[in-house]
Amino acid sequence: MIEVKVDGLLLDNTNNSPVVLLRELDGDRVLPIYIGPFEASAIAHSLEGTDFPRPMTLDLMRLAIEGLGGKVKRVNVSRIEGDTFMAEVIIESGNGIVSLDARPSDSVGLALRTGASIYVAPEVMDKASRHVTAEEEDRLEELRKKMRNIEPEDFGNYQM
Repeated sequence: MIEVKVDGLLLDNTNNSPVVLLRELDGDRVLPIYIGPFEASAIAHSLEGTDFPRPMTLDLMRLAIEGLGGKVKRVNVSRIEGDTFMAEVIIESGNGIVSLDARPSDSVGLALRTGASIYVAPEVMDKASRHVTAEEEDRLEELRKKMRNIEPEDFGNYQM
């Protein structure tokens, strides 16, 4: 498995769909995964460390896992079926290890909320990632700056 970090959230210019970018820690590849606007908003709030007076869905998931004596150990983007990425949340508890099937967007958001590591299967990286050139890196930074001016709630205002 290849450890990655969330490198940012972008909007695809062609259809205004949110994309989460996962960058390998020891390399120059980036894995773009299209996600829904609500999931993008949740990830953006997690990246910003936003606290809410009442638990949001990812916080509820975290609280439920912790309340049952578990801990999110890691998230794996494990495979691609057709054009769909598949992920799993690995939870450790006193009863052992449990693997839960999950969407990558929910998994990534939960990992951000719990401080868990995020991994991508090598075959997924090989099939769907891109090497980022210096020129593309400049363009990505430009897009990241634009995205910093978008409120997380605004992701829900884009047509799918």
